[in-house]
Amino acid sequence: MNEQTLAGRSIVVSGGTQGVGAAVVRAAAAAGAAVTFTGRRPELGEALLDELTASGARAAYVRADVADPASAVASVATAVDTFGRLDGLCNAAGITTRGTLLDTTPDLFDQHIAINLRGPFFTMQAAVKQMIAQNEAGTVDGGSIVNIISMAAHAGQPYLAPYTAAKAGLAGLTKNAAYAHRFDRIRINGINIGWTETEGEAQIQKRFHDADDDWAAQASTRLPMGRLNQPADTARFVTFLLSDRCGVVTGSVIDWDQYVVGAHD
Repeated sequence: MNEQTLAGRSIVVSGGTQGVGAAVVRAAAAAGAAVTFTGRRPELGEALLDELTASGARAAYVRADVADPASAVASVATAVDTFGRLDGLCNAAGITTRGTLLDTTPDLFDQHIAINLRGPFFTMQAAVKQMIAQNEAGTVDGGSIVNIISMAAHAGQPYLAPYTAAKAGLAGLTKNAAYAHRFDRIRINGINIGWTETEGEAQIQKRFHDADDDWAAQASTRLPMGRLNQPADTARFVTFLLSDRCGVVTGSVIDWDQYVVGAHD
């Protein structure tokens, strides 16, 4: 039986219709939260919403493009209008389209900044404003935010130049916001996830790396733990960070991978 570590909480998940985001939505709902999740593809959003409501979970789907700052306000507003409060946010939306320093176009760079950095920035802004208002009204005490970042924030492969730029910015933003709002009792942390097996990653591998259908199995044979990271693994840790079990921890950007930064043979 799932422990209800988020019982009574209202959580927003951006990019919650597939991949890591969808896994976070399911994990948060299983932990007792009312979950408002966003995504650009309504067919995926409605299907996940039906799955959640059929299981008895409280959930709402907002069709939204994280690149549009107005979507951030809409997702937070929907959570408050539907469930009466906001306790947590997970920024899981992101893109990993390839580009090097030499071949990245201004449009590609702007797209990465819009989705991987600007979107989380303004979603956090809307969430923190709501959390502060609740604190002042005495209806909710504090809050928690988790940003899904990337191991590429440390440097990344040459073909991840715009992605690395945006994710490194998100890592810095996570710490800045955590420090700024620590006395509001809003905990803000990030997870640098490593190579993860998702629907989106499968598309990327086939589009940019000529991968076969069994790309994940082939990749797993080269990895120390014998497998790629799974969305459900990350989702369980996100729900921990969103819950009171995380204690007072804020401003942490945690490497979540089987690659050890700085180590070499």
